[in-house]
Amino acid sequence: MSKLIEKCTNLKEASHTLETVSTNAKNTALKLVIDSLRKNLSYILSENKKDLEIAKERGIKDSFIDRLILDENRVEDIIDGINTVINFDDPIWASNHVWTLENGLTVSKMNVPLGVIGIIYESRPNVTVDAFALSLKSGNCILLRGSSSAINSNKALVKVIKEGLVESEISENVIELIEDTDRSIINQMIKLNKYIDVIIPRGGSDLIRTVVDNATVPTIETGIGNCHIFVDESGKLEDAINIIKNAKVQRPGVCNACETILVHEAIAEKFLPILEEHLSDKVELRGCLETKRLIHVEETVKDWGEEYLDYILAIKIVTDIDEAIEHIRKYGSKHSESIITEDFTNGNYFLRRVDAATVYINASTRFTDGGVFGFGGEMGISTQKIHARGPIGLNELVTDKYTIVGNGQIRE
Repeated sequence: MSKLIEKCTNLKEASHTLETVSTNAKNTALKLVIDSLRKNLSYILSENKKDLEIAKERGIKDSFIDRLILDENRVEDIIDGINTVINFDDPIWASNHVWTLENGLTVSKMNVPLGVIGIIYESRPNVTVDAFALSLKSGNCILLRGSSSAINSNKALVKVIKEGLVESEISENVIELIEDTDRSIINQMIKLNKYIDVIIPRGGSDLIRTVVDNATVPTIETGIGNCHIFVDESGKLEDAINIIKNAKVQRPGVCNACETILVHEAIAEKFLPILEEHLSDKVELRGCLETKRLIHVEETVKDWGEEYLDYILAIKIVTDIDEAIEHIRKYGSKHSESIITEDFTNGNYFLRRVDAATVYINASTRFTDGGVFGFGGEMGISTQKIHARGPIGLNELVTDKYTIVGNGQIRE
């Protein structure tokens, strides 16, 4: 038996028990995992340091290294996320839809776990803990396949999580990590329908496309983040500058960072020099030919659909809101889009017409995050339209079971 099949067998067996575990038992287990994370903080950070040193030796750019970093504050943020999950109502065996038929049968639509979730993700060791906590509270087991860049961090975190679970009444087999970093293991994992109930790919476009195109296990597709901010002619320019700086510069290597600015032509001549003044020392500006006429840009944009994940910002001047929406429709990734406007009609029009998981008025795209939305973390940002869309939290990790109670009825 291969190690992969052995881990999957353990998960499948554990899932049959976990689906009926009490809320108190799950919350107690999560609290014990928090204790274990705090007790083993030095060990976790030392293993993370190995990944960071390897990344620097390989010449990985800073925006990607930022996604790898664990420090005391980030571990506390992870723990805050677990505490949020603990405080949530248990979604399992809950129902808000119960009715009685004319023949006396009582029908209930109940929430039940998905079963075994497989998540494939890149960098970001915090996902290891977020995915575990959300899965456990929703009654699911989790199979983790992180990237080679975070392998030491992920191994340490899973070891520490299991140490916490040993002290609980929940089996440590509810979480497993694939330690084999060979990419061929992904092709095996995504075809294990016998063991895995759903696959969630979280990472770059190549990873997501590989999984979506080749998986036989049902997949919840998360998306890359080619996010836009449209500065309307009525937008407050000071607000626009602050929002764009936050959306681009704070953490450029994450999927909710802004990649393209669309500017209404009526304010372009006034606004773009101000934008250049605030960003040119931090960000490489690229633009359309009209933008290049107004400010200095490094080069014209060759691919408006590119997700830079770096200190690079594309700028395009548009004639009106409809051209902005059409550009987003053509090149956007259906992740997060924002409009800066003081025109209520335009704001509402943008909200309704833009097809994306999250759409903002006068706010940064950086808010698209399960933790920020109060979900206690996320499994990813779903950009598809079936089952889940937006941050995948507890309520997106369940499926339905109809229970029918009778007293001897037969169908005639």
